[in-house]
Amino acid sequence: MMWYGDGWGWGGWIVMTVFMVLFWAVLIVGLVALVRYLTGARQQQPGPPPPSGEGGWQDRRAENLLAERFARGEIDEDEYKRRHALLREHR
Repeated sequence: MMWYGDGWGWGGWIVMTVFMVLFWAVLIVGLVALVRYLTGARQQQPGPPPPSGEGGWQDRRAENLLAERFARGEIDEDEYKRRHALLREHR
């Protein structure tokens, strides 16, 4: 009988089980990383800037950031009005 008495015994089964679990874990993590990379690459590609009209998209971005700071309470109403007027003045 070839399998009795020779071989690795229980140690072989344990090693095989550990390697199988590691193999599937690496395979699943790799697939998830690949999917996230492929879908994230499409989402992070910058699109064309908005059409430039009065003031351009940089001015609108500055006004949006100023409005966000005001909404969060980082600046008060007087500061918001002063900075907003300054932005409009330099268009």
